[in-house]
Amino acid sequence: MPTVEELYRNYGILADATEQVGQHKDAYQVILDGVKGGTKEKRLAAQFIPKFFKHFPELADSAINAQLDLCEDEDVSIRRQAIKELPQFATGENLPRVADILTQLLQTDDSAEFNLVNNALLSIFKMDAKGTLGGLFSQILQGEDIVRERAIKFLSTKLKTLPDEVLTKEVEELILTESKKVLEDVTGEEFVLFMKILSGLKSLQTVSGRQQLVELVAEQADLEQTFNPADPDCVDRLLQCTRQAVPLFSKNVHSTRFVTYFCEHVLPNLSSLTTPVEGLDIQLEVLKLLAEMSSFCGDMEKLETNLKKLFDKLLEYMPLPPEEAENGENAGNEEPKLQFSYVECLLYSFHQLGRKLPDFLTAKLNAEKLKDFKIRLQYFARGLQVYIRQLRLALQGKTGEALKTEENKIKVVALKITNNINVLIKDLFHIPPSYKSTVTLSWKPVQKAELGQKRTNEDTTSGSPPKKAAAGPKRDARQIYNPPSGKYSSNLGNFNYGERWRLGTSNTWN
Repeated sequence: MPTVEELYRNYGILADATEQVGQHKDAYQVILDGVKGGTKEKRLAAQFIPKFFKHFPELADSAINAQLDLCEDEDVSIRRQAIKELPQFATGENLPRVADILTQLLQTDDSAEFNLVNNALLSIFKMDAKGTLGGLFSQILQGEDIVRERAIKFLSTKLKTLPDEVLTKEVEELILTESKKVLEDVTGEEFVLFMKILSGLKSLQTVSGRQQLVELVAEQADLEQTFNPADPDCVDRLLQCTRQAVPLFSKNVHSTRFVTYFCEHVLPNLSSLTTPVEGLDIQLEVLKLLAEMSSFCGDMEKLETNLKKLFDKLLEYMPLPPEEAENGENAGNEEPKLQFSYVECLLYSFHQLGRKLPDFLTAKLNAEKLKDFKIRLQYFARGLQVYIRQLRLALQGKTGEALKTEENKIKVVALKITNNINVLIKDLFHIPPSYKSTVTLSWKPVQKAELGQKRTNEDTTSGSPPKKAAAGPKRDARQIYNPPSGKYSSNLGNFNYGERWRLGTSNTWN
């Protein structure tokens, strides 16, 4: 084992040799042997080995192995020094191997080391992105779980920081190709991260690129397979995938395939859905996703069938008026429960798809069924108006911090829900039914352009179908506050109006 003095002496030989440095193989071998020494010798070896590495290609394997030994040393200062110098070994065909080594080193629990590994990986990424990706994906596909997890997170957080000259179209194509291999067997969390990675690639932000991502998500969601509502993993997989697909949809990238699947397979089984996520109102989650997707449907072969399934499900949440006894009071013991959150989603979805088949309610339904629907709408609208007035009264005069209390946030959300339902019901009361109104779903942020739009009067004082109001802004229809998603209680909206109406039975707001 060489001493510190011998290491310095051989370093001097190599440094002084300038262009003839490659002729002093023995001197370099002495430096390589420094990894077998004590702490001081190892520290010097960690600095000297990479400095002259490129001059001795025949000793490349020995040099990399020696440096790797130092990266695994018990002394943290030696490890850090060795890791810091690793990028100097990333030349030519050695780069993928260095990338592989650095990826494995991501498993360190030392924060300083972890940062050094990240920086080293980024530096060789800028030298050769394709070679670095080869090392990263090799470990993602074959490495230990902790290495795989951290390599995926590295890609999801660091790729977006790289300049365009590094992330060329060719490099992005390689990322997509390798990602598809990984997506053949991923966890839900990994899938979300890979969608973040892929959706951030410039080449996939075009219409054709987004369409490619939607097809990738559809494949992952197993839309060709039989849906099993009793299997929580099956349900969770569909929801995870659909959540990733929703931001990709647009007027040019259609949601038709997903909407059709939800209408055909999920809606009929809504009440029997199971989920591994504790506390999640799975039915409301499904309906919210369907509502968001319904705006982006293209031509749909089974449009009438899907509308019928939506219509039938909507009827389940829009009760008929209770029969009255001779004294005018409710003859039944059951009080109706109006689940406004569910109705908002279903009514919005029906309204969106109804635009594509505007004669569905008049030409596709028999007169008796249409009459039944109008009675349900009218009954729902009456309770809605009372609840809207109560909410507005409760929020009247409240501004700023007062609106940010948990109780008032809930009331503001409830007001958004009921206002949306009110607007949609008005459209359906037109003769023939209209599908022209637009609303922002209660859980979506209000666009700035909408804040200045005029609103129609959403109050009616009788049980009659709402009448068209005069145009003009109404003070009590203003958007008061756009709250973040949160919890709400099912008994918030309890009040007496002949019968008791409730905001819904759901306990979770997502």
